[in-house]
Amino acid sequence: MLAVVVAASGVIGGPAAAPPSGDQSDKTGPLALVSIDAPDAGKPACGDLIKALPQQITDAGATVPRRELAKPAPPATVAWGDAQHEPIVLRCGIGRPPELTQTAQLGGVNGVQWLDVVGDAGTVTHYVVDRSVYVALTEAKDTGTGPVQAVSAAVTATLPPQPVAANPG
Repeated sequence: MLAVVVAASGVIGGPAAAPPSGDQSDKTGPLALVSIDAPDAGKPACGDLIKALPQQITDAGATVPRRELAKPAPPATVAWGDAQHEPIVLRCGIGRPPELTQTAQLGGVNGVQWLDVVGDAGTVTHYVVDRSVYVALTEAKDTGTGPVQAVSAAVTATLPPQPVAANPG
């Protein structure tokens, strides 16, 4: 799912995210996101997760509000961000990340298994890999742990764990 990281990195902190006029309108107005393949975005599990996500999250001690998405918004997608914080984007129902192999290094946060994939444009995408749907949380590399903790709490509350299914390799 490297395409997710690359596609999102143009919107999250890459050169394409810079406001053309030099003002902060692109950091406070509706966030435009490209659509990606998300075959399970319409599943009830994604609907439950999206409803459980907080309206604001903490990033390095600062409160970051939910950010409106530009229309048409991709299904099962949420973002947080403001003039002081790069966008943090969650997508539910994406396909299995190809980086999820039998030897992939996973990390656990509040009972949720995450796979981290670093992007080229200063981003990292954290994938939830032990639930009935895959979830991607893309943020700037220097973002604190608050977003992963907040999403882990919502995942734990709404999606029961299941064994990690790795791609062979």
